[in-house]
Amino acid sequence: MGSVRDLGTTGDTGPLPTDSAADRGPRRAEVAARPRPALDLRALFGMEHGPWAWTTAVQATVAMAASFGLAAWLFGPHIGTLAALGSMTVLYEKKTPYVYRSAALAVVGLGFVASVALGSLASALSVWAAAAAIGLIAGVSTWLCAAWRVDRPGALFFVMVGAISTIAPGGVSDVPQHAAVAALGAAVGWAVSMSGAPFRARRPEYRAVAAAFRQLAALLRAVGTPDLDHAQHRASVAVADAWRTVLLAQTRGYRSTTHAARLRSLLRWVSDIHLAVTQVGMVRTEPLPGEAAGFADRMAAAVAEPDRAPEASDLDDLRQGMRPRALEARVYGLLARAATAAHRPDRDEEDERARALEDQRYPALWDSLRSSLGTESLIRPTALRMGITVTLAGAFGLWIGLDRSYWIAITATAVLQGGNVVVTTKRSVQRSVGTMLGVAVGALVLWFDPPVSAVVVLAAAFMGLSQLVMGRSFLYGSVLVTPMALLLSHTAAPDPITALAGSRVLDTVVGSLFGLAGSLLLWRRASTARLPQAITDALDTARQCVVSVLDPEVPLGPEHRYQLRRDMRASLVNLRGVYESAVGDVPRAATTQPLWPVVVATQRAGYLALSALAVERAEPVGTITLQRVDLAFGELIASMRERRTPRMGALPRLAAYPRINMELRALSNAMAGAVAQDEHAARQEAERRALREEHRARGDVDADL
Repeated sequence: MGSVRDLGTTGDTGPLPTDSAADRGPRRAEVAARPRPALDLRALFGMEHGPWAWTTAVQATVAMAASFGLAAWLFGPHIGTLAALGSMTVLYEKKTPYVYRSAALAVVGLGFVASVALGSLASALSVWAAAAAIGLIAGVSTWLCAAWRVDRPGALFFVMVGAISTIAPGGVSDVPQHAAVAALGAAVGWAVSMSGAPFRARRPEYRAVAAAFRQLAALLRAVGTPDLDHAQHRASVAVADAWRTVLLAQTRGYRSTTHAARLRSLLRWVSDIHLAVTQVGMVRTEPLPGEAAGFADRMAAAVAEPDRAPEASDLDDLRQGMRPRALEARVYGLLARAATAAHRPDRDEEDERARALEDQRYPALWDSLRSSLGTESLIRPTALRMGITVTLAGAFGLWIGLDRSYWIAITATAVLQGGNVVVTTKRSVQRSVGTMLGVAVGALVLWFDPPVSAVVVLAAAFMGLSQLVMGRSFLYGSVLVTPMALLLSHTAAPDPITALAGSRVLDTVVGSLFGLAGSLLLWRRASTARLPQAITDALDTARQCVVSVLDPEVPLGPEHRYQLRRDMRASLVNLRGVYESAVGDVPRAATTQPLWPVVVATQRAGYLALSALAVERAEPVGTITLQRVDLAFGELIASMRERRTPRMGALPRLAAYPRINMELRALSNAMAGAVAQDEHAARQEAERRALREEHRARGDVDADL
């Protein structure tokens, strides 16, 4: 891997940022602009950047048409709607390897069946029991989906399945039939989602590693620009997703094949290149040549097709004239070696990067559930907020006499998936407007009284179209999913079209208001309150990484090294996620905005610690230096926990890691600034409170006179 000095210096005399800036001395990269959740016309009615979900749209259309049509033919259209709902299993686990997806979708299908059984049973008892059952489904499914990392749509379709099952005709004796029909639909959804396995068995893994290379290219383009910190986070998320996806695919029969070895090798290359670019980004204040990012883009195309891999010699012009130990030269060298590895379709026995991954395929599910219930987890308040709000929304609808109060619960669930207040408000408006437009479309379709066969085709078409655009616009996705839901509900329990459309609009407005109220009133500051802990967790993990690298008396084995890298990356991703959620809390805590420089410095220190772990032969330091580094991290952690200014002494000189010292100093200064702003805000609040008390006292005196 090379000397430890490759990570922070270009020679023995101290740090040298780049060949082009050797005479300027070390400079800190500009801090990116703070994330600002938007709530304007463009955010509400515009399209977000990203690809169209063609594959998901086609699969959703086929699954619903097949399951709905088959169940309607076997059991009748009223019961057949439950199969259509069960087929929505096809919307889950779209990016995971097929071997894992097969088991995960089976669990999702069982969840759908349980939701149908619970909703059908509760509705046979009483309408109030049905409202409570829908709330229970919302809370439990939110908890399980978050704890087990089930990606969107998350709890939404569990709630929709359970809610619509409450209007299915029949009593207690019909519950087994309802559950069986839902199981049929879930099986069809499972089969459609797994249909690509015989033809493109390794496509999910290839896509994940290719996505990591594309985000690496975006990071290379962001070097020397204000977008660096944001691009760094996106690249880290992509690399973490690639690790998880490749790890889940390591079955006993597959992991010893040449294809698996090649993919593991490319994954390790993109991970190490990402950390090397981190070093360059924190040193360089000018953009890199565009050829480097283009080379990474070509590497993304070569993940699945070795013949498309670029030649290592394509980087010779960039490396020409550079010192071998320059940071940019290290990046270009790693890219060239990765291209050489990509050209080989077969395993290279001498390639250490092709060895097995040092981790378990499946995380401990019980441990995931237990940690999700901890006091520092965001999952617990999120699940409780969802369950309580959905239950109260459904009960309110029954109390005021709405005939289809289950739509209130479905809408509240969709709105609350936004997370923080700003995003929830945005989704509330989009859901209301989208539903009104969608109701007009659905009512027009129902006005012509289409036969069952046409209902099947139209419901499937609307379902596919909604999934095509949902990822880019919740508004337009709501416009398209509403006619599908109207067709299913009207088929399950026929009602006059005008009454159905009018109640759908009213229920949506009420559900949106309940979702917004739940976001404002229940655990509104959950993210803000957990942000300091997320910062200290990331700093503590960074301390473990740096101390483990520098300690000459404790050998750092491959398994321990991998665990530290995994934990460090997870802490950084969690830190950024908590902050982005916290800045959407309204009214925002006074400490959230000034903590952005603290978050950036913590993030950079963590990535530098990750880079240090990439070096296999670290240069040892003395015991006193090691203790001072540990004390510096400890003081920063204690200062964040106690919300005080750090009392930092002189940091020890780490010649091999000068940027870590720079970021620790920046972190200390950022903490001091945040504390000063907190104290200033507290003084202002005390002055306002005293002024209010003075006015109140003066008013009392005037009243007595």
